Amino acid sequence: MSTDVTSDANGEPVSGAPATGAAGLKEAASPKAPVSGKMSRESVTVIVTLLVATFVVILNETIMNVALQRLMTDLQVDAATVQWLATGFMLTMAVVIPTTGFILQRMSTRGAFMLAMGLFSGGTLVAALAPGFVVLLLARVVQAGGTAIMLPLLMTTILTLVPLSRRGAVMGNVSIAISVAPAMGPTVSGIILDHFSWRFMFVFVLPVALAAFAIGAKYLTNVGERGKTTLDIASVILTVPAFGGLVYGLSQIGGSNAGVVPVIALVVGVLCLALFVFRQLKLQKSDAPLLDLRAFNFRMFTVSTLLMVVAMMALFGGVILLPLYLQNTLHLQPMETGLALLPGGLAMGLLGPVIGRIFDKVGPLPLTVSGSVLMVLALWQFSRLDEGSALGWVIALHVTLSLGLALIFTPAFTTGLNPLPPHLYSHGSAIISTAQQVSGAAGTALLVSIYAVVSASSGLVAGMQAAFLAATIIAIGAVVLGAMMRKTEGTGGH
Repeated sequence: MSTDVTSDANGEPVSGAPATGAAGLKEAASPKAPVSGKMSRESVTVIVTLLVATFVVILNETIMNVALQRLMTDLQVDAATVQWLATGFMLTMAVVIPTTGFILQRMSTRGAFMLAMGLFSGGTLVAALAPGFVVLLLARVVQAGGTAIMLPLLMTTILTLVPLSRRGAVMGNVSIAISVAPAMGPTVSGIILDHFSWRFMFVFVLPVALAAFAIGAKYLTNVGERGKTTLDIASVILTVPAFGGLVYGLSQIGGSNAGVVPVIALVVGVLCLALFVFRQLKLQKSDAPLLDLRAFNFRMFTVSTLLMVVAMMALFGGVILLPLYLQNTLHLQPMETGLALLPGGLAMGLLGPVIGRIFDKVGPLPLTVSGSVLMVLALWQFSRLDEGSALGWVIALHVTLSLGLALIFTPAFTTGLNPLPPHLYSHGSAIISTAQQVSGAAGTALLVSIYAVVSASSGLVAGMQAAFLAATIIAIGAVVLGAMMRKTEGTGGH
């Protein structure tokens, strides 16, 4: 069994004695990123390949958002049915991501990449050829399985290969994938749907996915050593009702068709999550957890994860509410809405590497405090919009919100994952990715519920203003958490 993780100069746990057992073997065998100096050409190739692949799979997440109306007509299904193309994707992500800690320890980097991109490419091909709704839904589920593996794989690889002195700058590039790609999705699909069939959304993505698959197959090298952990079947079974129930319940409870089923799903999800946590704590004694919760022994990991949760709750609610305002109140078309939101997404992604380099010099505190204050101010101004607000002002506010989030995400990712020892890299990445899925669903459920209730009695504008005011209150928590951030140093030999 691995020994206790004690603490470093920043109060973060570090190993008190050499680890033994599977996790210890993993840590001892893992290559260490140099503290300073340039990365090798092979390391750059690995990271760039993973970045491109992650960009493609995350772009695919939002590319269907403006196509649901077209799909209802073409596939002859109702609104409640077609929503499963989004809900099914989200549920699959929520169930698969918690298992990626195990997957990334048991498989080589190359093997995990081939599995992820193989699933994604295969699902994309089936979706493009789907004869009906059921096959299209199954294809989206397969796509989601590949997508769930990619982001934890990318973050784990960066932690292993990138020197500490450059980790912030490289992690800043991840924001290009996680913010520009979703922002481009509705714009790209709007342009495609104006000229082609909905199938071309997948035809557009497939060649890029296959190219990334081929490049990875030829050039990707293995990073680190595989662990000898065993798969706990009971934990895998519990992930389905635990994370699936939470995400389904939260995503549906605020919808127009919400009834008793989402509430039951939410209750079952909470109970199964408690059982899942209890099971992992028990398995940690024998170094065999599916998701190693000892990452939470590191204070900055816990603070950073909570900061990400609060930011994602505010962000996802805003991502849902702002298009509703633009289309229902300012009467923009779907493609115009996508174009209006594009500058904010581009600003967030393109500033990511710059913010990463600043982070490497000044640490997280100035960035997270500034970012959380900007987020609060932008959301507060969103709560004051009405029928007469200028589109240019809405775009400016969205760019401001995106800048605030960029100032939060890169420091939170890097500060949270930096102090983890190598055998917790994959588990820490999986925990953060899971927290993002659940908090995004929670933020959407809460704010959409507020929007629906207030709109029913006082009109759409009043509903939107009330929901954004709630998001502002949530975002104040990010200011508190941002002020708690401190610079962390790597452990595990870094």
